[in-house]
Amino acid sequence: MPASIILSNLSLSTPDGRSLLSNVDLTFAAERTGLVGRNGVGKTTLLASISGELVPQSGSVLINGTVGLLRQDVQVLQGATVADLFGVRPALELLRRAERGEASVDDISAIDWTLEARLESALARLGFDPHADTELSCLSGGQITRVRLAALIFAQPDFLLLDEPTNNLDQDGRKAVTDLLAAWRGGAIVVSHDRGLLEAMDAIVELTSLGATRYGGNWSHYRAQKAVALAAVRHDLAHAEKRLSEIDGKAQEAAERKARKDSGGRKKRAKGDMPRILAGARKDRSEDTGGKTAQIAERQRAEAREAVDAARRRVEILQPLSVKLPATNLPTGREVVFLDGVSAGYQPARPILRDLSFSMVGPERVALAGPNGSGKTTLLRLIAGDLRPLAGTVRVRPDFALFDQKVSLLDPAVSILDNFRRLNPEAGANECHAALARFMFRADAALQRVGSLSGGQMFRAGLACVLGGSAPPSLLILDEPTNHLDIDSIEAVEAGLRAYDGALLVVSHDEAFLEAIGMTRRIDLAAAALHDGGTV
Repeated sequence: MPASIILSNLSLSTPDGRSLLSNVDLTFAAERTGLVGRNGVGKTTLLASISGELVPQSGSVLINGTVGLLRQDVQVLQGATVADLFGVRPALELLRRAERGEASVDDISAIDWTLEARLESALARLGFDPHADTELSCLSGGQITRVRLAALIFAQPDFLLLDEPTNNLDQDGRKAVTDLLAAWRGGAIVVSHDRGLLEAMDAIVELTSLGATRYGGNWSHYRAQKAVALAAVRHDLAHAEKRLSEIDGKAQEAAERKARKDSGGRKKRAKGDMPRILAGARKDRSEDTGGKTAQIAERQRAEAREAVDAARRRVEILQPLSVKLPATNLPTGREVVFLDGVSAGYQPARPILRDLSFSMVGPERVALAGPNGSGKTTLLRLIAGDLRPLAGTVRVRPDFALFDQKVSLLDPAVSILDNFRRLNPEAGANECHAALARFMFRADAALQRVGSLSGGQMFRAGLACVLGGSAPPSLLILDEPTNHLDIDSIEAVEAGLRAYDGALLVVSHDEAFLEAIGMTRRIDLAAAALHDGGTV
């Protein structure tokens, strides 16, 4: 039987009981399907239900074949190696004992002599080939992502379930993932906001508050089909609303005519111009006709209202994200960041950064470039004060905010509102709620516990808590800010940061994002390393 995944009448909810998807029917075949939708709509939860990690609220998941899941974030265990991620450490140790002539007769029959070759082949497909004994703690986030993807390929599942696979990856890594999927002959369900990767899909499934809709073709084809479908729905809604307005108008006109006629009849009866029997008969006929007319008008209004309601149910009501920031008034020549002869790392004998010097003044916008492992995140931690330099001088303007990839500035145990109050203690109740509402956390949504949020919602909550106050920091340090945002939110954040008058220091492999926010300078850490440090 061909590999397939069949979802029947599937309903999913969050751990706190909030409904995500209801009565979803979908079938996935051996093709590459992009899964798109706004943050928090249920994309990651849907992958978890397919993989068996989450039991759906109702409905069923039928899988013909095997699946392999790549999660967004996985904690690295102390001492874990590349071989551990592949699940082959015991088999690899057995092979090496045999190569040293230390294996028993019974061991020989259990040895997989092709193991190392297959391991190297899987890693090579992702353009990264660390030794099997390399500890994961020595690798960058992007390098670990490549190893995890290679481990999935090594297991040869019938379906790949990939949750934001290009997050943390440099340009070479993103290309490796795109090339891998282009050559993949099994099924793949890919949650992503990477428009380049989505162009390589065979189909797009969009999740919205209205349910799930499948579109044939890649991202561009989906956008074109979506635009046509949305235009048709809006046309139907406009037509239904116009019909309801016309019916209400005619009913009002009829009521006014009847009122004028009834008023005239009452005046004649009062003057005595009409015999009492005739006046009574006319009154009865008028009331009978008026009642029937009213019944017809009410039936027409009910039908028109139902048509309007049906059309509205086909249109997703979306609240736009608004990122409007107060001014920082950062002077043009004010020093923001200063590094002189800095070396840094986690092992004194093996620094990641060597003799690095650079500075930022005023509202500069600086992008940190370089491949995975070149030290970008290390440099951000150094500037933020989370890491002490091994040598050299570091000065940073005190009013800064660091948005790392886990949004660590938020307390996951409390609500978004409580985090906002902690970071903005001078804000009143109305100011708190108004600021959070601009970032789409309205009413009870502001009471959600941060630890229960999706990656995109958590980043948006961080933006709200730091930038929603009356005095935003004059330096924003952003580490891969678009990793967990949906495409509409990325565009809103771009608009907000374009209007921000403070300094920006950004790590991002999203070139479209860097261009959109107007980066003024690029620091290439790989080039600095080639020159053994120096001023950049």
